Amino acid sequence: MQYMIKVKNTIGVPKYKQIIYSIEDAIKNGNLEKGDKLPSINEIRNLNKLSRDTVLTAFNELKNRGIITPVVGKGYYVSSENISIYQKIFLLFDELNSFKEDLYNSFLENLGEHIQVDIFFHHFNENILHKLINDNTGAYNYYVVMPANLKNTLNSIQILPKDKVYILDQLHEDLSDYPAVYQNFEKTLFDNLTKASHLIEKYTKLILIFSKDKQPKGILEGFKMFCENKSIPFEILSETKEEPLVRGELYIIPDDKNLLKIIKKLRSQNFTLARDIGVISYNDTLLKEIVEGGITTITTDFNEMGKNLAQMILNKKQEKIENPNKLIIRNSI
Repeated sequence: MQYMIKVKNTIGVPKYKQIIYSIEDAIKNGNLEKGDKLPSINEIRNLNKLSRDTVLTAFNELKNRGIITPVVGKGYYVSSENISIYQKIFLLFDELNSFKEDLYNSFLENLGEHIQVDIFFHHFNENILHKLINDNTGAYNYYVVMPANLKNTLNSIQILPKDKVYILDQLHEDLSDYPAVYQNFEKTLFDNLTKASHLIEKYTKLILIFSKDKQPKGILEGFKMFCENKSIPFEILSETKEEPLVRGELYIIPDDKNLLKIIKKLRSQNFTLARDIGVISYNDTLLKEIVEGGITTITTDFNEMGKNLAQMILNKKQEKIENPNKLIIRNSI
């Protein structure tokens, strides 16, 4: 099916918008269907005496919305009849867990209708991150990237338009030129441990279970700063030790897997939280409100993070927002 796109000169609507509306109307009316080939850029340009850039601007917007797609050497084809989608967002997470799900749901709710969000995961793998960004370049209106602790994220996102990229959660020094909603992990851990210092002082040693492959470096720095500032003996482990728990030790546990291991050991040794050992976890969940009478957490507000990110994109703001955090004291210390 060949559908000709005509542009008028006197109706006060930008010509690239007229091309978009013409294609949308053709899809709505059934004159263009999924799989149909569009007239070429040169055909539309010559018929309407337009610049090539005007036609390309219209095609790029439709491509970003997922309505048309280019086929190398053949031209552009209709790939979706859902013209209600007017923006598409590429969302790249490190992994999915309960609090990231809260972030994702809040982001969707605050974007409103007619915006499509496609979510991807790099699983802390630099090659996967690079491939996902490279494969999706030019296909979205905006790109939201959660770099986690990957060091070379800048090399991957430099191929994207700078004003279309937003950084989420960790803001590395080399990404500081990009708008972001981020956590200040070093300050957060230091400040909240300081708030709980009246409860922490009864413990003889603090232990941080820290995975350098997955955990933000700021957590490590904030922990060391607090221990050195308070002259408290400390130890840093990559994972839970096989040896039995020792009375008087307080564990700082950023990930839930190691938290469960500690709780399992606690029960096997008939220990009681806050009496024999202490536990502070990172990122609050419903489970942590209940298990063992409640686990103390240091947590950011993931719903607020999703809301702030959505508002930045909707309002086209280029700013940096440090996401709020809090200490929730429960029975584990």
